[in-house]
Amino acid sequence: VQLEESGGGPIQEGGYVSLACVASGGTFGPSVMAWFRQAPGKEREVVASIVWSGGRHDYADSVKGRFSISRSGSNNILYLQMNSLKPDDSAVYYCNTPDRKFQWGQGTQVTVYS
Repeated sequence: VQLEESGGGPIQEGGYVSLACVASGGTFGPSVMAWFRQAPGKEREVVASIVWSGGRHDYADSVKGRFSISRSGSNNILYLQMNSLKPDDSAVYYCNTPDRKFQWGQGTQVTVYS
């Protein structure tokens, strides 16, 4: 399975952006998918996860109320709507299962400027 993230870019503080992750090839049918982010000098962390069959969403405290994860099961696409962005949200964003089952994609850079 290949994962390809897109949608990042430079965004002004307080703005919004929507990320997408397309899974292709192989057998894709995870129980849970997640969005991760990694800022320079920091470890990769989970910011949001979703049960793929639909239902439960979970969010890191730092993004709760501002980010929203969703998916298109039929198209194998994972989304992350990011609102009220802060400079601390600047990072490379990746998708994967919480246990990092698939090979990492290249990620998409989100840079929030004041």
